Amino acid sequence: MHSPIPNQSEVAALKLELKRQQEQLEKLQRQLEHEGSLATEVRALHKESNNMNSRIAHLYAQLLHEVIHKKDLAVEHQRFESLLLNVTAQALQMSSSYRELEKKYVALTSRISSQNQFIAKLEKQCQCRDSSQPSLVMTEPPKSQSNDHLNYSIKATIMTNDVQRDQSAPLHQRQAKTVEDQSLLTSTISPPTELPFVGFPVTNSPGPWRDCQHVLDSGETTSGIYLLRLQSANRLLQAWCEQSQAQGGWTVIQRRQDGSVNFFMTWEQYKQGFGNLNGEYWLGLEHLYWLTQQAKYKLRVFLEDWQGRQVFAEYDSFHLEPENDWYRLRLGQYHGNAGDSLSWHNNKAFTTLDRDKDSYAGNCAHFQKGGWWYHMCAHSNLNGVWYRGGHYRSRYQDGVYWAEFHGGSYSLKRVSMMIKPT
Repeated sequence: MHSPIPNQSEVAALKLELKRQQEQLEKLQRQLEHEGSLATEVRALHKESNNMNSRIAHLYAQLLHEVIHKKDLAVEHQRFESLLLNVTAQALQMSSSYRELEKKYVALTSRISSQNQFIAKLEKQCQCRDSSQPSLVMTEPPKSQSNDHLNYSIKATIMTNDVQRDQSAPLHQRQAKTVEDQSLLTSTISPPTELPFVGFPVTNSPGPWRDCQHVLDSGETTSGIYLLRLQSANRLLQAWCEQSQAQGGWTVIQRRQDGSVNFFMTWEQYKQGFGNLNGEYWLGLEHLYWLTQQAKYKLRVFLEDWQGRQVFAEYDSFHLEPENDWYRLRLGQYHGNAGDSLSWHNNKAFTTLDRDKDSYAGNCAHFQKGGWWYHMCAHSNLNGVWYRGGHYRSRYQDGVYWAEFHGGSYSLKRVSMMIKPT
């Protein structure tokens, strides 16, 4: 049986259908290729989106950290503003207190001047009596002397003690002492039977001397208060001569030993000197300048801690520049066993609470509670607050310290600064 012969029309229809299906297949293939490229792009975009999300999360964390840091800075800034306001208020209060003290000091100075005039008058009367009646010795003060001089002397003593209290003593003890002094003043009703006596070493020659080395060369070997005449300025002053340490001949220019004198003083007070020659005192920058103009001097710093250990630091040259250069410190080479805590201050101007000449942004004297040749701020602070017992707790390092000997948080028991010619 023969297969049927295909019809021409059917063949044409099949070819047409095959062509149409091939076109659809090519179209689908092109569409598939297009969709494949789109899928690749989608995957790339998805990957980039993930990277962007990760970066955004990182930036958000960084932004959050910055916000927290700025918040902390704002809190710290607010705390510093509050601290600055407190310090400013304290400074204003201290300034007011010092103005009051200066007024009292001026009043005391005028009274001392009048008393000195009265004493000079008495001395002239005594000299007249001695020349006319050599065998007569006056053992009692003149009857015309009033109680004013006695009251003034007691008031001056009370006022000085009130300023020069032990800086480590509790406030209530200082107030109780002030009340006790006032009650002592009110109970005093009669003058003493003898004139006040000022002790000086018994000397073979009356002086005055150039310095304490001149005193020693004159045969005076007793430590004590001597009258000096500064040849370069032709002025008289009293100073303590130390004749028992390091071969003697030392002029003591500063001494700390019991906290009885307040060393947080003004420029004028550091210039002229203050304190008690028998105890704690500062000789005075102006006197020290003229004293070191007489010859070449060396400096010896004596230090003692609360366990009795004694050390020293010596500098082979020492002098000050004049006041127009703010009494700038000039030091030589160091030797000793205390460590060198002063050379860091070499060539620095002197700074006090009312004259800021240091290299620090603030006033080092306000933080260190003294006057010194501050830099930024101090490796030594021998004019700071005298704290009892050595180690002290304070907001600032304001004790009597020598950094190379026990550090800045240890307040020494005894210190002194002395000079002598080389």
